[in-house]
Amino acid sequence: MRVLDVITAALLMLLSTIVIYDALRLGYGWGAEGPQSGFFPFWLAALLAAVSIVLLVQALRRRSQEPFVTRDRFLPVLQVLGPLAGFVVLTDPPGPWSGLGLYVAAGLYLGFYMRWVGRHDWRMVVGLAAAVPIITFIIFETWFLVPMPKGPVEAWLGY
Repeated sequence: MRVLDVITAALLMLLSTIVIYDALRLGYGWGAEGPQSGFFPFWLAALLAAVSIVLLVQALRRRSQEPFVTRDRFLPVLQVLGPLAGFVVLTDPPGPWSGLGLYVAAGLYLGFYMRWVGRHDWRMVVGLAAAVPIITFIIFETWFLVPMPKGPVEAWLGY
């Protein structure tokens, strides 16, 4: 477990270093009009770097020989990872195929996950799996005007 904690701390430190470097390039100070482009990424990366150092020190001081993950702890991770990978592929698969888009894939993911993991009633599953993507679509596409990956359903609706 100690080795993986050290590796995780090192990778997080590397990530924070890359973000800090880019934030410095963009400007991380406070300009005449407010924060510069790199202000928030810089401070978030600085916080991540500090946490990484704490994690590294804890990992180096610990003398545990217990395994990183047991089967009982790994199965719930796979229950999240499997459907999430399917969601990503359904949203916009690589290659010449057209994906279902973010909203339809999110509805399918939410419905599948609620039924499979949460074992919720079908009425709740169908209701939320339809309502959440519709509300998200309204918020992002019409209010904020932020385009998200769309599929054939949105094209059929004229978006």
